[in-house]
Amino acid sequence: MTTITFNAFSFIREKLKSKGITEYVNAKLTIEDNCSINRLIEDILRLQESDVEAVFLNGKVVDKNTVINDGDRVALVPPGTPGSYRLQLGMKKRD
Repeated sequence: MTTITFNAFSFIREKLKSKGITEYVNAKLTIEDNCSINRLIEDILRLQESDVEAVFLNGKVVDKNTVINDGDRVALVPPGTPGSYRLQLGMKKRD
């Protein structure tokens, strides 16, 4: 089993609460080994892929197909982050 530190932001917190998931700030979460971020989002947290615009893995934006490792820190960011922050956070590349 793999243990991660999990954080969710903004509207994602409300969606998790509606599903009975109340631990989403520096929460310790145990998941199966070789679990991808997509699997975490859809199968474990029961969110839609479209509920999450960006995923931070250990402080860096990564693809949702990335496999999560033991000890990783995962943060989910919903759509709607203002434009300038999208660039600063690495969610959007400079043209």
